[in-house]
Amino acid sequence: MNESILQFEPLAHRSQVVELWQRVLGYGAAHNAPHFAIDKKLAVGDGLLFVAETVGKVVGSVMAGYDGHRGWIYSLAVLPDYRRRGLGSRLMRHAEARLKRLGCAKINLQITQGNEAVAAFYLKLGYQMEPRISMGKKIPVNITAA
Repeated sequence: MNESILQFEPLAHRSQVVELWQRVLGYGAAHNAPHFAIDKKLAVGDGLLFVAETVGKVVGSVMAGYDGHRGWIYSLAVLPDYRRRGLGSRLMRHAEARLKRLGCAKINLQITQGNEAVAAFYLKLGYQMEPRISMGKKIPVNITAA
């Protein structure tokens, strides 16, 4: 475990995080486009975007959010060659610790239905499946092309 977990730095990490998210998360929708998501996150300025780096190479990332009531986990990604080493768990614990320091009482996350491997990962970290219906509404005027 030589990876360091660091605060995201745009000049040092941006292109690598974009590549990581495209490779691992496969975001295709404009509202999830990595450049767009990073720009929106940086505009908030909450410091809740982290990378795992080894020898200058980004090998993982996690983005969190906090609205003063609930915390959220978004875009946890680890390169395939760095999985099953505890790096995803370390990234999650790091994000959780930052949310806890902000006063967060509960952390939520969403995964795609049918993704049992990812569900098992989060269950091991203490997350529970909750009987909820997730709903969303896109605001096209605020979504730029990737």
